[in-house]
Amino acid sequence: MTEKTKPSLVLVFFGQVGEVGLLAWNTFRSIFRSPWEKQNFIKQLEEIGVRSLPVVALTAAFGGLVFGLQTYSGFHQYIGHGSEAYGGAIITLGLAEELIPLLVGLMISGRVGSSMAAEIGTMRITEQLDALLCLGADHYSYLVLPRAMACFVMLPFLTLYGDAIGIFGGFFYNVVLMGVNSVNYLRNSLMYFDFLDVLNGLVKSAIFGVVIAIVGCWQGLKAEGGAAGVGRATTRAVVISSICILIMNFFLSKILPL
Repeated sequence: MTEKTKPSLVLVFFGQVGEVGLLAWNTFRSIFRSPWEKQNFIKQLEEIGVRSLPVVALTAAFGGLVFGLQTYSGFHQYIGHGSEAYGGAIITLGLAEELIPLLVGLMISGRVGSSMAAEIGTMRITEQLDALLCLGADHYSYLVLPRAMACFVMLPFLTLYGDAIGIFGGFFYNVVLMGVNSVNYLRNSLMYFDFLDVLNGLVKSAIFGVVIAIVGCWQGLKAEGGAAGVGRATTRAVVISSICILIMNFFLSKILPL
């Protein structure tokens, strides 16, 4: 008897892409079905948004500080004394359009995406998901949609919150700690900074939020093999969503208007 051949990595990859696409499509269709799980949606808003504020604040603050440090060092060392005030434009643009949306997406992926995979994975291996299906509940509307919509809504707010803290961190390092002229720093920052730069970052974060929720729920729904299986699903959810965020960030930066 011949041994059963394993499917190639290419087939496995496209099979998993198909699973994610089907889950995303069914979740999108659930938006137009009633009833909406309003209580679950509000609970996810609190879990994803309010409880992530300390993590986002700490990440954005030190992201802004280190970005301000590197920008100050570059201008001071290679251009000369007095040019450091021109770093304000680079700091505000870089934080609002690139760094803060990326950092927020990665942090929420680790905090929220893993939680989604673990929660839904536990429901699956304890047969709670089967009980829901037997009762006629739509697991897309009940489990996936509230999480996806909450991520879609809350990540832009978290990014805007992180923008304010990160930009202040860069200002604090340059002006307060290093003595850069505050008038020139703010003038240069505002001269090259407009609402479109913030909007690009918010659009990115909203897309990242949907990716985090879909990947986390997908891995939770696929979990099997007891507690070890839930652990593997949680790890895969964080790794896959983080890689997707890094890849999509590049293409979104190319597509979105500068």
